[in-house]
Amino acid sequence: MLLTIPEVLSPQAAQSLRESILAAEWVDGNATSGAGAASVKRNRQLPEQGAATQAAQAEVTAALTGNAAFLSAALPHSVFPPLFNRYGEGEEFGLHVDNAIRFHGPTGARIRTDLSATLFLTDPVDYDGGELEIEGSFGTLSYKLPAGHMLLYPSTSLHRVTPITRGERVSCFFWLQSLVADHAAREMLYDLDQSVQALTAERGKADREVLRLTALYHNLVRRWAEA
Repeated sequence: MLLTIPEVLSPQAAQSLRESILAAEWVDGNATSGAGAASVKRNRQLPEQGAATQAAQAEVTAALTGNAAFLSAALPHSVFPPLFNRYGEGEEFGLHVDNAIRFHGPTGARIRTDLSATLFLTDPVDYDGGELEIEGSFGTLSYKLPAGHMLLYPSTSLHRVTPITRGERVSCFFWLQSLVADHAAREMLYDLDQSVQALTAERGKADREVLRLTALYHNLVRRWAEA
């Protein structure tokens, strides 16, 4: 599943967050990469620890917690603390796949990466290049979303950030472990949940068919979820 989730942050909130983190100290992005990714990665990253990082993480986490589309699509079990990167002219991240397991040093937490997410913090008109390209059975798709919009995609996908030729691209990115590990099962649950919500709005929660589909949804989650 590749899903665009609009306005996880409002345009104003995305701009404010971008400005606040740009004022902080940044480090070479390879400082946080595995050996494979480091060979194709040229960008800068906000250090995982620090007041600016923690404040930005709290803002993004709060937005995710209140976003129904994200919760329905991801069924999150554990979310890696959001990270932040920036790409200037000539910087890029070549074709790679995300590590299957991510270790968060400050907390000691480990998660299996089922889904990856990029929350764009810079509007597309402010930079050239910097597209997020994702390869899969569907071919290669390119994304360059408005500030505040987020892309959710399988961590198993080969993907890259194309070179910046003008301006600068600032984004938030993170990984998550889903309650439902199987991608196909999770996608079916998302489609079913969307239908349940649409029928609920049309018929009301007490409608017999709405109740039947709601029960089916929760029973399937119960069957497939890993607690």
